[in-house]
Amino acid sequence: MLLHTHTWGEGDRIALLIHGIMADHRTWRRVGPALAERGYRVIAVDLRGHGESGRGEYSPQLFADDLVETLPAGAELAIGHSLGGLTLSLAVDRLKPLRAVFSDPAWHLASSEEGFGPETFAQFKTASKEEIQAMNPRWEEADVDIELETLAAWDESTALSLGPLFGTDLLPAAPVVPSLVQLADPSFLISAERAALLADRGFEVRLVAGAGHTIHRDDFEGFMVSLNGWI
Repeated sequence: MLLHTHTWGEGDRIALLIHGIMADHRTWRRVGPALAERGYRVIAVDLRGHGESGRGEYSPQLFADDLVETLPAGAELAIGHSLGGLTLSLAVDRLKPLRAVFSDPAWHLASSEEGFGPETFAQFKTASKEEIQAMNPRWEEADVDIELETLAAWDESTALSLGPLFGTDLLPAAPVVPSLVQLADPSFLISAERAALLADRGFEVRLVAGAGHTIHRDDFEGFMVSLNGWI
């Protein structure tokens, strides 16, 4: 499936941005322009079932195949957040960016016994502005309003399709390209033990102190600082 994309900048270098579950390209409203100022042409997708992209069947492999069909190979940089991080990891061997950044990637989805499940995420479809603000007290109001808009445009079946992955370990065996794993503090997806394992496997791991899961919205400055040497 060819995905809807949004572009910032006209630089000679290309950066790819892949959002997480429930979001779309608008989650990158500050990151896209910041990278464009650094000389990138920034391309952000709406994954299938999100934003202005099409609907259909859903699975991580289909999400990844869509990236390969839509985005140029050989970009200088690719950043994937949460589900976007998982999706990027499944497409990175075909997209072959020079550098990959996995921002709090969904490489371990807690089992229902741990208090989570796909239905939990699907229920966010009807979250109110007050609930979003309470869950994300550090977000700017613009991000809260965007979240309401992206939830309205989101097919919650994308979350339900991830059911078979809950409770499984999806950590890559090794980086395909030089790769940074950027973690929230604490990360509910990547434990300290898994972070250490990723470092042993050749990933660079950086913690953004005090940031929540959506690091680029929780602490934009901390997010950009943690990319030093990668952008």
